Amino acid sequence: MALSAHIVGWGCYLPERRLPNSELEATLDTTDEWIRTRTGICERRIAADDESTASMAIEAAKRALHVADISSRHVDLVIVATISPEFVFPATACLVQDAIGARQAAAYDISAGCGGFIYALAQADQAIRSGSSRVALVVGAETLSRFVDWEDRGTAVLFGDGAGAVVLQGTEMPGGILGTTLGADGSGVELLYVPAGGARRPACAASVAERQHYLRMDGREVYRFAVRTMERSTREVLAKVDSDVSQVSLLIPHQANGRITDAAARALGLDRSRVMETLEWCGNTGSASIPIALCRAVEDGRILENDLVVLVGFGAGLTWGSAALRWDKVPAAPPSMLRLQYYRARYRLAAARSWSRRLWRRLRTYARARWGQAVDPKGMGDL
Repeated sequence: MALSAHIVGWGCYLPERRLPNSELEATLDTTDEWIRTRTGICERRIAADDESTASMAIEAAKRALHVADISSRHVDLVIVATISPEFVFPATACLVQDAIGARQAAAYDISAGCGGFIYALAQADQAIRSGSSRVALVVGAETLSRFVDWEDRGTAVLFGDGAGAVVLQGTEMPGGILGTTLGADGSGVELLYVPAGGARRPACAASVAERQHYLRMDGREVYRFAVRTMERSTREVLAKVDSDVSQVSLLIPHQANGRITDAAARALGLDRSRVMETLEWCGNTGSASIPIALCRAVEDGRILENDLVVLVGFGAGLTWGSAALRWDKVPAAPPSMLRLQYYRARYRLAAARSWSRRLWRRLRTYARARWGQAVDPKGMGDL
């Protein structure tokens, strides 16, 4: 019997620091009222100096595995959707895989703009359906505050940091992810992009002086694209699974702008009670926005067993995608403190093992450079 991919775990992480609109009033030509009426955002979260895309992704992944009650040893695939990766390479997913101790898992990143989480979810779904994976961890994580020009009113008020994750498990039970749709229009690349830092224009003194390493956006054109795309993509995925808008229990869109969400809801004929929003308290968190909103919806009781839920996103590329799923796991009770302590101890052990492996590799490299051969006093070999 064919496998279906079911969401069995979810978790998110948001930095402690809150940046309210009132603080932006002091540095930008804007007001709290202007930001609220045009975006719906009251505050956003900003990563601390010791936080990054990888550290937030790791925490969200741990929480999702904890809810799923699945050992990281059983994870076959780790996909991280991000446009603010830890490094140009290697993939941030490899850092997550190592930190949680998922030693048997393949790991890679997806860069598909703010719609990247849907792309990652679709690929994980296909991996499970094909039988190549049984358990997949899908993460959306961003540290967009480090790519925002804080002198640009058009973008500085929008973006925040955070991470969200889900665990997918393949079972023969019907339901779970019913279908996905993906799309792209590369002709709109320069509507939302970072001009420098890549192969076309590597970092140099001139690119820094010209502020080319910050996010650039044509807000008017992105708005038009987003409203049109969200409606079309939602209808397409519903048609693909033989459903219609009237059957949707909850729509969870990419949290980009309150006016975009309002316009898309009107175009679909959806009451606002059936649309999830988190913009007000965390802003646009890019690829992390949909999984963060999904976690909040579950916590708030907005999703019930057997509900039809649609996730829809769009972003730089220009890209878009949607997923329809039948919700079939509602936790009976919150995880016990004893189990939470067990998972924390297990992840600390995995981190310690990872650190010892890296230390041994450095010692071995040093020995080869100094004496021309590896020193292996305990016969440990390649770890």
